[in-house]
Amino acid sequence: MTEERDSERRRRPWGRRVLLVLAVLWALGLTAFVVLRGADPAAPVARPSPSPSPSGPLTPAQVYQAVAPSVVLIQASGGSSDVDHSRRTRSSAALGTGVIANADGTVLTAFHVVEGAGTILLTFADGTRSAATVATSSAALDIAALTPATPPDLIVPAALGATPAVGDDVVAIGNPLGLTDTTTSGVVSGLNRNVPRSGAAPLKGLIQFDAAVNPGSSGGPLINDAGQVVGIVVALLNPTDAGTFIGVGFAVPIGAAVGASEGDGRVPPL
Repeated sequence: MTEERDSERRRRPWGRRVLLVLAVLWALGLTAFVVLRGADPAAPVARPSPSPSPSGPLTPAQVYQAVAPSVVLIQASGGSSDVDHSRRTRSSAALGTGVIANADGTVLTAFHVVEGAGTILLTFADGTRSAATVATSSAALDIAALTPATPPDLIVPAALGATPAVGDDVVAIGNPLGLTDTTTSGVVSGLNRNVPRSGAAPLKGLIQFDAAVNPGSSGGPLINDAGQVVGIVVALLNPTDAGTFIGVGFAVPIGAAVGASEGDGRVPPL
């Protein structure tokens, strides 16, 4: 009898443990049932999604990085690098700027940079150099399209945009006074401006801007904050005898520039 009581005492702790485990499992099962019963089986499952790409206006530094590979240094013998049309001068070695506007390497520039030039030499952003010829031009708009004899292996045409609005941010890239790859920024100051020229009809329908340009900037791109070329720099205005920038520059709208012709029905090959 005593032995049976001792055996029963030894079995009691194990029995209590089994009951405790069963109670815990029952509680867990009940909790799961309640949670699942309240869940909406039709509810979509949340999945990770990629973060949206940054958007918005580019900074002047970002504009430069985007468009600089399309900007060209132009050296022309017998041309003019003066962008002040009211005091146009001639020089034996003109310096100007251009921008690649087509995948075939066509370069847009100001006509006065290459006007009367015996030779035209282009230096591309990668250092490639090439002779060039005038494919077509418009003296009335002061626009010329150049064809390089030996384009670079990698041609990077600039993106072209629409005419900007007054107050829009713009960036100019060029080679003023021989300082290559100079970048300046400002805003569009006015539209449809007319600029007088010595011995020629005024330039009409120009974009006025206040990003600094100087002789050597002629033919360079005027760029919006989306990295698109909106104009070709052709002139500056200075009421003094100094042909330098005082805050008023002008560009031919890109739409007019790519449609320029000399009256023979041809247009730049863009």
